[in-house]
Amino acid sequence: MLTKYILVTLFLATAGCVSSEEQISRKADKLHQDMLSVDTHCDTPMRLYRGGFDLGVRNEKGCIDFPRMKEGGLDAEFFAVFIAQGPRTPEAFELEHQHTLATFDSVRYNVARYPGMAGIALTPDDAYRLKAEGKISVFMGIENGYPVGTDITRVKQYYDLGARYITLCHSSNNDICDSSTDKAGPEHNGLSAFGEEVVKEMNRIGMIVDVSHISDESFYDVLKLSKAPVIASHSSCRALCESPRNLDDEMLQALKENGGVIQICILSDYLKQPEPNPEFEARAAELREKWQAMGPDLTEAQKEERWNEYSELKRRYVKLATVADAVNHIQHVVDIIGIDYVGIGSDFDGGGGIEGCTDVSMMKNITKELISRGYSRDDIVKIWGGNFMRVMREAQTIRQ
Repeated sequence: MLTKYILVTLFLATAGCVSSEEQISRKADKLHQDMLSVDTHCDTPMRLYRGGFDLGVRNEKGCIDFPRMKEGGLDAEFFAVFIAQGPRTPEAFELEHQHTLATFDSVRYNVARYPGMAGIALTPDDAYRLKAEGKISVFMGIENGYPVGTDITRVKQYYDLGARYITLCHSSNNDICDSSTDKAGPEHNGLSAFGEEVVKEMNRIGMIVDVSHISDESFYDVLKLSKAPVIASHSSCRALCESPRNLDDEMLQALKENGGVIQICILSDYLKQPEPNPEFEARAAELREKWQAMGPDLTEAQKEERWNEYSELKRRYVKLATVADAVNHIQHVVDIIGIDYVGIGSDFDGGGGIEGCTDVSMMKNITKELISRGYSRDDIVKIWGGNFMRVMREAQTIRQ
Protein backbone atom coordinates (compact mmCIF):
# COMPACT_ATOMS: atom_id res chain seq x y z
CA MET A 1 0.00 0.00 0.00
CA LEU A 2 2.87 2.33 0.91
CA THR A 3 4.59 1.62 -2.44
CA LYS A 4 1.37 2.47 -4.29
CA TYR A 5 1.07 5.75 -2.35
CA ILE A 6 4.67 6.72 -3.22
CA LEU A 7 4.11 5.94 -6.91
CA VAL A 8 0.92 8.04 -7.02
CA THR A 9 2.68 10.94 -5.27
CA LEU A 10 5.59 10.80 -7.72
CA PHE A 11 3.19 10.70 -10.68
CA LEU A 12 1.27 13.74 -9.47
CA ALA A 13 4.48 15.69 -8.78
CA THR A 14 5.83 14.84 -12.24
CA ALA A 15 2.56 15.74 -13.91
CA GLY A 16 2.51 19.09 -12.13
CA CYS A 17 6.08 19.80 -13.23
CA VAL A 18 5.31 18.99 -16.87
CA SER A 19 2.22 21.16 -16.73
CA SER A 20 4.25 24.06 -15.34
CA GLU A 21 6.92 23.65 -18.03
CA GLU A 22 4.24 23.57 -20.72
CA GLN A 23 2.67 26.74 -19.35
CA ILE A 24 6.02 28.54 -19.37
CA SER A 25 6.69 27.35 -22.92
CA ARG A 26 3.29 28.56 -24.13
CA LYS A 27 3.79 31.89 -22.40
CA ALA A 28 7.21 32.29 -24.04
CA ASP A 29 5.74 31.48 -27.46
CA LYS A 30 3.01 34.08 -26.96
CA LEU A 31 5.51 36.71 -25.86
CA HIS A 32 7.68 36.17 -28.91
CA GLN A 33 4.64 36.39 -31.18
CA ASP A 34 3.66 39.76 -29.72
CA MET A 35 6.93 41.55 -28.83
CA LEU A 36 9.86 42.69 -30.96
CA SER A 37 12.93 40.69 -29.95
CA VAL A 38 16.38 42.04 -30.82
CA ASP A 39 19.88 40.55 -30.59
CA THR A 40 22.44 43.34 -30.90
CA HIS A 41 25.52 41.43 -32.01
CA CYS A 42 26.48 38.48 -34.18
CA ASP A 43 29.53 37.83 -36.39
CA THR A 44 27.72 35.90 -39.11
CA PRO A 45 28.85 38.39 -41.83
CA MET A 46 32.27 36.70 -41.68
CA ARG A 47 30.64 33.55 -43.02
CA LEU A 48 28.74 35.51 -45.67
CA TYR A 49 31.91 37.26 -46.85
CA ARG A 50 33.76 33.96 -47.15
CA GLY A 51 30.91 32.54 -49.23
CA GLY A 52 29.17 29.18 -49.16
CA PHE A 53 26.77 30.17 -46.34
CA ASP A 54 23.09 30.67 -47.12
CA LEU A 55 20.97 32.68 -44.68
CA GLY A 56 17.76 31.43 -46.26
CA VAL A 57 18.21 27.74 -45.42
CA ARG A 58 18.69 25.92 -42.14
CA ASN A 59 22.42 25.34 -41.79
CA GLU A 60 24.25 22.68 -39.82
CA LYS A 61 27.22 25.00 -39.24
CA GLY A 62 27.11 28.47 -37.80
CA CYS A 63 24.65 29.84 -35.28
CA ILE A 64 22.32 32.07 -37.31
CA ASP A 65 20.13 31.78 -40.37
CA PHE A 66 16.60 32.94 -41.13
CA PRO A 67 14.81 29.61 -40.51
CA ARG A 68 16.47 29.20 -37.12
CA MET A 69 15.68 32.81 -36.23
CA LYS A 70 12.02 31.97 -36.85
CA GLU A 71 12.30 28.85 -34.70
CA GLY A 72 13.87 30.81 -31.85
CA GLY A 73 11.41 33.68 -32.09
CA LEU A 74 14.10 36.28 -32.83
CA ASP A 75 12.78 39.15 -34.93
CA ALA A 76 15.82 41.37 -35.41
CA GLU A 77 19.55 40.71 -35.58
CA PHE A 78 22.48 43.11 -35.76
CA PHE A 79 24.91 41.65 -38.26
CA ALA A 80 28.28 43.08 -37.27
CA VAL A 81 30.88 43.70 -39.95
CA PHE A 82 33.92 42.50 -38.00
CA ILE A 83 37.37 43.62 -39.14
CA ALA A 84 40.32 42.11 -37.27
CA GLN A 85 43.04 44.49 -36.17
CA GLY A 86 46.06 44.72 -38.46
CA PRO A 87 48.84 47.16 -39.35
CA ARG A 88 47.98 50.83 -38.93
CA THR A 89 49.27 52.09 -42.24
CA PRO A 90 47.50 53.95 -45.07
CA GLU A 91 47.76 50.83 -47.25
CA ALA A 92 46.25 48.58 -44.58
CA PHE A 93 43.48 51.08 -43.82
CA GLU A 94 42.51 51.16 -47.50
CA LEU A 95 42.62 47.36 -47.78
CA GLU A 96 40.34 46.91 -44.76
CA HIS A 97 38.06 49.70 -45.94
CA GLN A 98 37.51 47.71 -49.14
CA HIS A 99 37.00 44.56 -47.03
CA THR A 100 34.36 46.44 -45.03
CA LEU A 101 32.52 47.57 -48.17
CA ALA A 102 32.57 44.03 -49.57
CA THR A 103 31.16 42.63 -46.32
CA PHE A 104 28.30 45.15 -46.38
CA ASP A 105 27.59 43.99 -49.93
CA SER A 106 27.56 40.32 -48.86
CA VAL A 107 24.97 41.02 -46.16
CA ARG A 108 22.74 43.02 -48.49
CA TYR A 109 23.06 40.38 -51.21
CA ASN A 110 21.97 37.59 -48.86
CA VAL A 111 18.99 39.57 -47.59
CA ALA A 112 17.93 40.55 -51.13
CA ARG A 113 17.76 36.85 -52.08
CA TYR A 114 14.89 36.34 -49.61
CA PRO A 115 12.56 39.37 -49.80
CA GLY A 116 9.69 37.33 -48.42
CA MET A 117 11.66 36.36 -45.32
CA ALA A 118 13.71 39.42 -44.32
CA GLY A 119 14.52 43.05 -44.97
CA ILE A 120 17.21 45.59 -44.14
CA ALA A 121 16.25 47.75 -41.14
CA LEU A 122 17.68 51.20 -40.45
CA THR A 123 15.34 52.49 -37.73
CA PRO A 124 13.18 51.07 -34.93
CA ASP A 125 10.11 51.81 -37.06
CA ASP A 126 11.54 49.61 -39.83
CA ALA A 127 11.84 46.72 -37.38
CA TYR A 128 8.28 47.06 -36.10
CA ARG A 129 6.98 47.29 -39.67
CA LEU A 130 8.90 44.19 -40.77
CA LYS A 131 7.63 42.33 -37.69
CA ALA A 132 4.05 43.19 -38.68
CA GLU A 133 4.79 41.84 -42.17
CA GLY A 134 6.07 38.57 -40.71
CA LYS A 135 9.64 39.30 -41.77
CA ILE A 136 13.01 39.32 -40.03
CA SER A 137 14.89 42.60 -39.56
CA VAL A 138 18.55 42.70 -40.54
CA PHE A 139 20.36 45.60 -38.91
CA MET A 140 24.07 46.19 -39.45
CA GLY A 141 26.91 47.47 -37.32
CA ILE A 142 30.70 47.56 -37.44
CA GLU A 143 32.86 45.77 -34.88
CA ASN A 144 36.20 47.57 -34.60
CA GLY A 145 36.74 51.13 -35.81
CA TYR A 146 40.04 50.04 -37.36
CA PRO A 147 38.91 50.40 -41.01
CA VAL A 148 38.00 54.03 -40.32
CA GLY A 149 41.76 54.51 -40.06
CA THR A 150 42.29 58.23 -39.63
CA ASP A 151 39.65 59.29 -42.16
CA ILE A 152 36.65 60.79 -40.34
CA THR A 153 34.54 60.79 -43.53
CA ARG A 154 34.35 57.00 -43.41
CA VAL A 155 32.12 57.15 -40.34
CA LYS A 156 29.28 58.71 -42.33
CA GLN A 157 30.06 56.53 -45.34
CA TYR A 158 29.49 53.42 -43.21
CA TYR A 159 26.35 54.96 -41.71
CA ASP A 160 24.98 55.63 -45.20
CA LEU A 161 25.64 51.98 -46.07
CA GLY A 162 23.46 50.91 -43.15
CA ALA A 163 25.73 50.63 -40.11
CA ARG A 164 23.90 51.85 -37.03
CA TYR A 165 26.72 51.42 -34.52
CA ILE A 166 30.49 51.15 -34.44
CA THR A 167 32.29 49.18 -31.76
CA LEU A 168 35.19 51.61 -31.36
CA CYS A 169 37.91 48.96 -31.11
CA HIS A 170 38.38 45.21 -30.75
CA SER A 171 41.09 43.22 -28.96
CA SER A 172 43.90 45.72 -29.71
CA ASN A 173 44.38 49.47 -29.52
CA ASN A 174 43.66 51.43 -32.70
CA ASP A 175 43.72 55.08 -33.74
CA ILE A 176 40.40 55.75 -31.97
CA CYS A 177 40.95 54.38 -28.47
CA ASP A 178 42.57 51.81 -26.21
CA SER A 179 41.26 48.25 -26.01
CA SER A 180 40.44 46.44 -22.78
CA THR A 181 42.61 43.49 -23.86
CA ASP A 182 45.68 44.86 -25.65
CA LYS A 183 48.67 43.03 -24.16
CA ALA A 184 50.89 46.05 -24.80
CA GLY A 185 48.82 48.15 -22.41
CA PRO A 186 47.30 51.60 -23.01
CA GLU A 187 48.44 53.80 -25.87
CA HIS A 188 46.17 56.83 -25.57
CA ASN A 189 45.04 56.38 -21.94
CA GLY A 190 41.47 56.38 -23.23
CA LEU A 191 40.15 58.06 -26.34
CA SER A 192 42.68 59.58 -28.72
CA ALA A 193 42.15 63.11 -30.07
CA PHE A 194 40.94 61.48 -33.29
CA GLY A 195 38.67 59.21 -31.24
CA GLU A 196 37.02 62.26 -29.72
CA GLU A 197 36.24 63.49 -33.22
CA VAL A 198 34.82 60.07 -34.12
CA VAL A 199 32.43 60.12 -31.13
CA LYS A 200 31.30 63.67 -32.00
CA GLU A 201 30.73 62.66 -35.62
CA MET A 202 28.74 59.60 -34.57
CA ASN A 203 26.55 61.81 -32.37
CA ARG A 204 26.12 64.27 -35.23
CA ILE A 205 24.84 61.69 -37.71
CA GLY A 206 22.79 59.62 -35.24
CA MET A 207 25.09 56.59 -35.08
CA ILE A 208 25.25 54.67 -31.79
CA VAL A 209 28.60 54.49 -30.00
CA ASP A 210 29.38 50.94 -28.87
CA VAL A 211 31.67 50.65 -25.82
CA SER A 212 32.13 46.87 -25.84
CA HIS A 213 35.82 45.90 -26.04
CA ILE A 214 37.14 49.35 -25.12
CA SER A 215 39.27 50.02 -22.01
CA ASP A 216 37.80 51.40 -18.80
CA GLU A 217 39.50 54.77 -19.42
CA SER A 218 38.10 54.86 -22.96
CA PHE A 219 34.64 54.01 -21.58
CA TYR A 220 34.63 56.99 -19.21
CA ASP A 221 36.03 59.28 -21.91
CA VAL A 222 33.18 58.30 -24.22
CA LEU A 223 30.54 58.92 -21.55
CA LYS A 224 31.96 62.36 -20.74
CA LEU A 225 31.84 63.31 -24.41
CA SER A 226 28.77 61.63 -25.91
CA LYS A 227 25.57 63.62 -26.08
CA ALA A 228 23.64 60.46 -26.89
CA PRO A 229 23.13 57.25 -24.90
CA VAL A 230 25.68 54.55 -25.71
CA ILE A 231 25.50 50.76 -25.82
CA ALA A 232 27.69 47.86 -24.81
CA SER A 233 26.48 45.64 -27.65
CA HIS A 234 27.88 42.41 -26.20
CA SER A 235 29.32 42.65 -22.68
CA SER A 236 28.50 41.22 -19.27
CA CYS A 237 29.04 41.98 -15.57
CA ARG A 238 32.50 42.01 -13.98
CA ALA A 239 31.00 41.40 -10.54
CA LEU A 240 29.99 37.90 -11.68
CA CYS A 241 32.87 37.18 -14.06
CA GLU A 242 36.22 38.94 -13.70
CA SER A 243 36.97 39.78 -17.34
CA PRO A 244 38.24 43.14 -18.61
CA ARG A 245 35.64 42.78 -21.35
CA ASN A 246 32.87 43.13 -18.76
CA LEU A 247 31.58 46.24 -16.99
CA ASP A 248 32.01 46.70 -13.24
CA ASP A 249 29.28 48.14 -11.02
CA GLU A 250 30.65 51.70 -11.18
CA MET A 251 30.61 51.50 -14.96
CA LEU A 252 27.02 50.26 -14.83
CA GLN A 253 26.07 53.27 -12.71
CA ALA A 254 27.77 55.59 -15.21
CA LEU A 255 25.96 53.84 -18.06
CA LYS A 256 22.64 54.48 -16.30
CA GLU A 257 23.46 58.19 -15.93
CA ASN A 258 24.20 58.26 -19.66
CA GLY A 259 20.87 56.52 -20.40
CA GLY A 260 22.61 53.70 -22.23
CA VAL A 261 22.14 49.93 -22.18
CA ILE A 262 24.32 46.86 -21.63
CA GLN A 263 23.47 43.91 -23.85
CA ILE A 264 24.46 40.76 -21.95
CA CYS A 265 26.83 38.63 -24.03
CA ILE A 266 26.10 34.91 -23.98
CA LEU A 267 29.72 33.93 -24.50
CA SER A 268 30.69 31.47 -21.79
CA ASP A 269 34.00 33.09 -20.74
CA TYR A 270 32.19 36.39 -20.04
CA LEU A 271 29.46 34.76 -17.96
CA LYS A 272 31.30 32.36 -15.70
CA GLN A 273 34.90 32.36 -14.49
CA PRO A 274 36.68 29.71 -16.62
CA GLU A 275 37.98 26.75 -14.63
CA PRO A 276 41.55 25.46 -15.20
CA ASN A 277 41.48 23.26 -18.29
CA PRO A 278 45.01 22.06 -19.11
CA GLU A 279 43.86 19.48 -21.68
CA PHE A 280 41.99 22.11 -23.68
CA GLU A 281 44.86 24.61 -23.41
CA ALA A 282 47.35 22.03 -24.65
CA ARG A 283 45.24 21.06 -27.63
CA ALA A 284 44.44 24.71 -28.40
CA ALA A 285 48.19 25.46 -28.41
CA GLU A 286 48.75 22.61 -30.87
CA LEU A 287 46.01 24.00 -33.09
CA ARG A 288 47.50 27.51 -33.00
CA GLU A 289 50.94 26.13 -33.94
CA LYS A 290 49.42 24.20 -36.83
CA TRP A 291 47.76 27.27 -38.33
CA GLN A 292 50.63 29.64 -37.60
CA ALA A 293 52.94 27.31 -39.53
CA MET A 294 50.76 27.86 -42.59
CA GLY A 295 51.66 31.56 -42.60
CA PRO A 296 49.63 34.77 -42.26
CA ASP A 297 48.00 34.78 -45.70
CA LEU A 298 45.23 32.25 -45.26
CA THR A 299 42.42 31.95 -47.76
CA GLU A 300 38.87 32.62 -46.60
CA ALA A 301 38.16 28.88 -46.80
CA GLN A 302 41.16 28.18 -44.57
CA LYS A 303 40.00 30.78 -42.05
CA GLU A 304 36.62 29.08 -41.96
CA GLU A 305 38.27 25.69 -41.43
CA ARG A 306 40.42 27.12 -38.63
CA TRP A 307 37.33 28.53 -36.91
CA ASN A 308 35.45 25.24 -37.26
CA GLU A 309 38.35 23.26 -35.78
CA TYR A 310 38.61 25.61 -32.80
CA SER A 311 34.83 25.53 -32.24
CA GLU A 312 34.85 21.74 -32.27
CA LEU A 313 37.73 21.74 -29.77
CA LYS A 314 35.76 23.97 -27.40
CA ARG A 315 32.67 21.80 -27.82
CA ARG A 316 34.59 18.69 -26.80
CA TYR A 317 36.69 20.01 -23.94
CA VAL A 318 35.07 23.13 -22.46
CA LYS A 319 32.13 23.10 -20.07
CA LEU A 320 29.91 26.00 -21.10
CA ALA A 321 28.05 28.44 -18.92
CA THR A 322 24.28 27.97 -18.88
CA VAL A 323 21.17 29.98 -19.65
CA ALA A 324 20.75 30.41 -15.89
CA ASP A 325 24.23 31.98 -15.74
CA ALA A 326 23.25 34.45 -18.48
CA VAL A 327 20.07 35.44 -16.66
CA ASN A 328 22.12 35.89 -13.48
CA HIS A 329 23.95 38.69 -15.32
CA ILE A 330 20.66 40.22 -16.42
CA GLN A 331 19.47 40.05 -12.83
CA HIS A 332 22.67 41.69 -11.59
CA VAL A 333 22.14 44.66 -13.91
CA VAL A 334 18.53 44.94 -12.72
CA ASP A 335 19.66 44.83 -9.09
CA ILE A 336 22.35 47.50 -9.61
CA ILE A 337 20.74 49.99 -12.03
CA GLY A 338 17.23 48.77 -12.87
CA ILE A 339 15.28 47.04 -15.61
CA ASP A 340 15.60 49.87 -18.18
CA TYR A 341 19.28 49.40 -18.98
CA VAL A 342 19.77 45.76 -19.99
CA GLY A 343 19.32 43.63 -23.10
CA ILE A 344 20.89 40.71 -24.99
CA GLY A 345 23.81 40.61 -27.47
CA SER A 346 24.63 36.99 -28.25
CA ASP A 347 27.98 37.23 -30.09
CA PHE A 348 26.84 34.20 -32.09
CA ASP A 349 29.36 33.09 -34.73
CA GLY A 350 32.00 35.01 -32.78
CA GLY A 351 32.27 32.64 -29.82
CA GLY A 352 28.81 33.13 -28.32
CA GLY A 353 26.74 30.13 -27.32
CA ILE A 354 25.99 28.50 -23.97
CA GLU A 355 24.44 25.31 -22.69
CA GLY A 356 20.76 25.55 -23.55
CA CYS A 357 21.32 28.26 -26.16
CA THR A 358 24.00 27.20 -28.63
CA ASP A 359 22.34 28.82 -31.62
CA VAL A 360 19.56 31.25 -32.45
CA SER A 361 16.87 28.53 -32.59
CA MET A 362 17.15 28.23 -28.79
CA MET A 363 16.65 31.90 -27.89
CA LYS A 364 13.28 31.22 -26.27
CA ASN A 365 15.10 29.31 -23.53
CA ILE A 366 16.31 32.66 -22.20
CA THR A 367 12.72 33.89 -22.16
CA LYS A 368 11.60 30.74 -20.34
CA GLU A 369 14.23 31.29 -17.66
CA LEU A 370 13.09 34.89 -17.23
CA ILE A 371 9.47 33.77 -16.90
CA SER A 372 10.37 31.07 -14.39
CA ARG A 373 12.10 33.71 -12.24
CA GLY A 374 9.00 35.88 -12.18
CA TYR A 375 9.90 38.61 -14.67
CA SER A 376 6.78 40.39 -15.91
CA ARG A 377 5.72 40.69 -19.53
CA ASP A 378 6.72 44.37 -19.60
CA ASP A 379 10.14 43.58 -18.13
CA ILE A 380 10.82 40.88 -20.72
CA VAL A 381 9.74 43.20 -23.55
CA LYS A 382 12.28 45.76 -22.31
CA ILE A 383 15.08 43.17 -22.06
CA TRP A 384 14.39 41.71 -25.49
CA GLY A 385 14.64 45.01 -27.34
CA GLY A 386 12.57 47.74 -25.78
CA ASN A 387 15.53 49.24 -23.94
CA PHE A 388 17.79 49.09 -26.96
CA MET A 389 15.20 50.63 -29.26
CA ARG A 390 14.82 53.52 -26.80
CA VAL A 391 18.57 54.20 -27.08
CA MET A 392 18.46 53.94 -30.86
CA ARG A 393 15.59 56.44 -31.07
CA GLU A 394 17.36 58.88 -28.76
CA ALA A 395 20.56 58.72 -30.81
CA GLN A 396 18.56 59.50 -33.95
CA THR A 397 16.59 62.26 -32.19
CA ILE A 398 19.77 64.00 -31.03
CA ARG A 399 20.96 63.99 -34.63
CA GLN A 400 17.74 65.63 -35.78
